[in-house]
Formats: sequence, structure tokens, C-alpha cells
Amino acid sequence: MRRPARQIQDVVEQTIRDVEMEVAVKQEATGVNMMYDFIKHEVLIDMERIRKAYGELHESMPFETYIRTLTIHELGHAMDREALLASLDRAVEIIKSKKQACAEKRDRDLPFLEMLIEEHERDIVFEETAWVNAELLNRYYEIIDWHDFLKVKEHSLASYQTSYEKDLAIYQERKVTQDSLAII
Repeated sequence: MRRPARQIQDVVEQTIRDVEMEVAVKQEATGVNMMYDFIKHEVLIDMERIRKAYGELHESMPFETYIRTLTIHELGHAMDREALLASLDRAVEIIKSKKQACAEKRDRDLPFLEMLIEEHERDIVFEETAWVNAELLNRYYEIIDWHDFLKVKEHSLASYQTSYEKDLAIYQERKVTQDSLAII
């Protein structure tokens, strides 16, 4: 069943109220199911992507539970806003470098690959921190069943880990190749 956007946003807004936080909510096609914009202090919901991501879960759960879990995860990012703001300058540098890099450079240039690995590692730390914070919120406010919480957490973190491992394998392969060429 296709949930109306207004119904999804209502669940997000209610969850924010349930944990006694104040964060704006906005619908925006970002390509990411739900994200926290730490500059504007708002939760962004991509309605099409969130519906699709829900369908990708390995184990079923009520749609509202999925939305509420993602919401408290994004609020976990909000709790870490100062660290996110402190990382902004480096994040901008990385984004600019990625935009300037030509497609051929991406898989062969070792400094570029090192920058990608750094970005992945930073993202994973921020994601793990947000999940720790979300767990604290959930334990205190008892929003989501623990089993369902863990399912969404595992699914979410796996997407970051898979992407990281793919780029790490490319980096390690290039590093070995470069080291071999340096010996010759």
C-alpha cells in the first residue's frame, strides 16, 4: 500500500514531538530516504526513496515503525550537530575534489581514493554515533520495539559498510599496484 506523503510526514513530526525535540521537517527529493541537514537543523524526507527503502528491508515490520526508527536516527544526528558542523570545512573540500575529478581519475588516483576512504570512515563514525544517540532516545522514550530498532539499524549501517568496502578494495588494489611499480 502506498502511504500518502502527508501521513509519512505526520509520523515523523509526531516522533519528534514524542522525544521532546524541535527540528523542522521538509519533503525533498535527495535520493536518500531520510537525512538530517545539520546546517539548517531540519529532517529531510525523500518520499519516493523512503517507500523504496522500506521495501528493501530483509525482515518485515510496520511501515510506521520503520519511519519512527529512521526519525529517531536522524534526531541522533541532531544530537551530534556540533561535531557535524565542525566537520563542514573538510566535507566541502572533499565535495569540491569529487566534482573536479574526472571519471578516469576516480579509480586510479591514489590520493583521490585515500580521500574517498577518509570520507567513508567519517560518514561511518557519524552514522554509528547517530545510532548510539538514537538508542539513548529509544531507551528513554520507549518509541520502538528493540528488535525492530536493531533491524533498521543493521540495514542502514550495512549500506554504508558495503559502499566503504567496495572503495577500500579498489584502494588496496591500486596501492599494491603502485607499490609494485615503485619496486621496479
